[in-house]
Amino acid sequence: MLTPTASGIEPRPVLGDRPEIRAEPVLLDASDPGRVRVGALTYLGGLALTSRDPAFGGFSAMRVMGDRFTLLSDGGNIVDFRMGPDWQPRDIRFADLPGPGTGAIKRHRDSESLTWDPRTGRAWVGFENRNAIWRYDATLARPERNVQPVAMADWSIAGGAEAMVRLRDGAFIVFSETARPKGLRDARIVLRFAGDPTETKGAPLSFAYVPPEGYDPTDAAELPDGRLLVLNRRLSLSGLFTAKLSVIDIRGVRSGGVVRGPEIASFERPLLHDNFEALAITQEGADTIVWIASDDNGEFWEQSLLLKFRLD
Repeated sequence: MLTPTASGIEPRPVLGDRPEIRAEPVLLDASDPGRVRVGALTYLGGLALTSRDPAFGGFSAMRVMGDRFTLLSDGGNIVDFRMGPDWQPRDIRFADLPGPGTGAIKRHRDSESLTWDPRTGRAWVGFENRNAIWRYDATLARPERNVQPVAMADWSIAGGAEAMVRLRDGAFIVFSETARPKGLRDARIVLRFAGDPTETKGAPLSFAYVPPEGYDPTDAAELPDGRLLVLNRRLSLSGLFTAKLSVIDIRGVRSGGVVRGPEIASFERPLLHDNFEALAITQEGADTIVWIASDDNGEFWEQSLLLKFRLD
């Protein structure tokens, strides 16, 4: 009860100026080294990432552009690197995301979601606690605009902008992790902004997403066909952190509508499972590639995983 975390003034760890990453390959199923299938996914490889820097980890959002990876922690730390087929990070850069507050304590930089415009590189970050969205330049070094949408004002301090997607048509989708529509206890509030939330004047369209039972949405990404892939996470005493991927179709959804979709993969024993919070989709030829990363919460019993799958 008397720890800094419980008092709400948890100090914010900041990455140092000596960027270094160690990358160790991981199996999808340690009890069956040959296993590569999980639901509709084929495992292409993965890494457990560590560093001597004590602030490393806590990844809650991710951007993958070509061979460039950007991992954003829930404390505003940026880990950026290039990685090719050899699975070895290179050209590593550590940085600090400028944002709301002084940055002295963790809740000042509770960055939970990241999306971007692939044409310009411009990026948007969703902050819990303040229920805010900030827009940045392509390097995430210079903030350009920010907003605290009225539609997000009553979301809890732990439920704001957990997942955010900029669609190819320029619209933005923002998921709350915990806020529930009135009368729908099993659903979560989702907002659709017609354009850049930091510039759009009109109120966003609000609808509901029903995640798998007992799970909360932690990230989402747009598939090539226009549907959304949603990463959902659960914490339980029996299984600790487990995750499920689901696919939803929000095209044509109306205000007050409810969307749900099939589960296509489940991560639980004996498969790799952790606090999966970050999701990205890329293309390699005709293949749709799904990247998943985990938030280790700064705990010794969790890992910073970066996993690669093909969506079949």
